[in-house]
Amino acid sequence: MPAYLITNVRFTNAEKAQEYGRQVASTIQKYEGRYLARGGQVEVAEGDWRPGYVAVVEFPSLEHAKRWYASDEYRQIKPLRVENADSQIVFVDGLPAH
Repeated sequence: MPAYLITNVRFTNAEKAQEYGRQVASTIQKYEGRYLARGGQVEVAEGDWRPGYVAVVEFPSLEHAKRWYASDEYRQIKPLRVENADSQIVFVDGLPAH
């Protein structure tokens, strides 16, 4: 069953955060993830959500997503995001294929 990573990022140092952006895609790909949305225009339809840079990544399973997040590859670049942005990240289970 697929699973999704949804992240909302507000950059505090865009220049340094760009280095994170240049490196993160290859780590996601290694764990069979693929971007469904990445940094496009965001429009809030309801609520008081204040989105910044939003990305949605699909993984084959929640296990794949969690393995990516805990991986050595991601751990090496994660400080680039943490130190240069305010972020929220969630993992969401998808629906089984019919």
